[in-house]
Amino acid sequence: RIRMKPRLCHTLYALFLPAALQSCNGNSAEKSPMTRTDTVPASKKADASIPGNFSPQTRLRFDSSEIDAFLSKYPELREFGKELRRFYKGRGYAYAWFDENGLIEQTSDLFYRIENITDEGIPFHVPYMKEYRLMMVGDENNEPRTERSPEMELMITAQYFHYAKDAWAGIPESKSMALDWYLPRKRLGYDVLLDSMLNTLSDGRPIQEPVNPQYALLRNYLKRFREIEKKGTWFTIKADKSGYRLGDTGRAVAEIRRKLFLAGDLARDDGTGTFDAALEEGVKRYQTRYGLTPDGKVGRAVLQEMNEPLSKRIRQIVVNMERARWVGPEPPGDHLVVNIPQFELMVYRNDSLLWSCRVVVGKEANKTAIFQGQLKYVVFSPYWNVPASILNKEIMPKLRRNPGYLASQHMEWNGNGVRQKPGPWNALGRVKFLFPNSYSMYLHDTPSKSLFEQDKRAFSHGCIRVSEPRRLALHLLHDDPDWPPSRIDEAMESGREQYATLKKGLPVSILYFTAWVDGKGRIHFRDDVYKRDERVMEMIFSKK
Repeated sequence: RIRMKPRLCHTLYALFLPAALQSCNGNSAEKSPMTRTDTVPASKKADASIPGNFSPQTRLRFDSSEIDAFLSKYPELREFGKELRRFYKGRGYAYAWFDENGLIEQTSDLFYRIENITDEGIPFHVPYMKEYRLMMVGDENNEPRTERSPEMELMITAQYFHYAKDAWAGIPESKSMALDWYLPRKRLGYDVLLDSMLNTLSDGRPIQEPVNPQYALLRNYLKRFREIEKKGTWFTIKADKSGYRLGDTGRAVAEIRRKLFLAGDLARDDGTGTFDAALEEGVKRYQTRYGLTPDGKVGRAVLQEMNEPLSKRIRQIVVNMERARWVGPEPPGDHLVVNIPQFELMVYRNDSLLWSCRVVVGKEANKTAIFQGQLKYVVFSPYWNVPASILNKEIMPKLRRNPGYLASQHMEWNGNGVRQKPGPWNALGRVKFLFPNSYSMYLHDTPSKSLFEQDKRAFSHGCIRVSEPRRLALHLLHDDPDWPPSRIDEAMESGREQYATLKKGLPVSILYFTAWVDGKGRIHFRDDVYKRDERVMEMIFSKK
């Protein structure tokens, strides 16, 4: 079974940066049912003769021809014919949902999930739901079916496959690629997952869904936000001035307090209209969750976020639940994650966040690509080889006006191209980090440090500028005796390009999540800097 950690994790298989000469790539890619009691105790040991057997019974079986008859009667489920045949052939055509005493308890859990499919944040057409419901719970004229039959057995399994396909796999990979998502998609074997799910439930442990844990965390917030929306308690703050701070009083302050309580950043709402220390701390928590400087003041940016309609946040949650469906297992050991809308680089060891720092990512016209690579080289005092697009569009016009332009920028011709010499003026700063890829993307230092102070940091031509490059270099080379800290410092200041090759490639994932839940259970939201969320929504709500 696929297992992932509860954070904005490495999504390789859920939870969770000015000028032209300070960029690296001018052409980056965008790229409630009735509850039945299981009357037979769960088996302590599965029958090895039937792979995946989860209950004691091995005697009750049906003829393989029943699958063809079932698919003929329910043609909308034919797409799962291959999974049905493989699953039951592996079980010797033994019943999975029945034992000698009738339906087992797990059938209620699955039916509940399908009945409440809207909790998954997707429009969901359940084929033959009327027939399925009649089998499981009956109606005013009919009792639920209790007799064992191949039709009911196959209906339950086919409904599982349909649920797993939409709730756990998401839109097809071809469509996510069209959304410029170039991270490898996880692969799900629905028949294997079904065995795993049934085994898990039969021994009393809760099912662990084959999706990034961010999926379930966001689903909880989706339910919470929809309940608030249904109650109609969300409102617009009517500000009478441009900002509020500690010591201010008034009706708007009381509204800010109420909004922070609803958002979960204040433990209680006492209704007072005084901006006190408790409110200030609540504002800081809110600002942190929205990627704003946590100064405790309610200015225009905070008011704007607070007055966004709840429907917008619900849409963000739905979109990022979909993204969580696409991810696969994270690699063991050290790995790096950049979440573009968060403008942060995160350094992980296994499932533990070691540290993080701010980054600058590509502006909308030069989007940083969403993909995975292996970091292999650290280059100290690098040359900057000017991309052809920047050379043609930005440098050549200046050179025609000023023949001395290259020399003034510490540049030189290098064959048919131009490069900038190493030094404090270099657009890549004192070090760059290479993970070979088809997008010409890498991490690097920069001489322009002021941009790291901005809340929103999409300014580059596509590559990712790192605010703590020395710390990253020390981390990457910490176990290499040839590169002690003293040599790293010397190489960064030498003005002579030097390569250090990592003993083992380090996985790097560039992600795009505009909503996620952190390790403390708090939901975060960020601006959709590349305007991708609406495209995901359109695909979710179109016919899959």
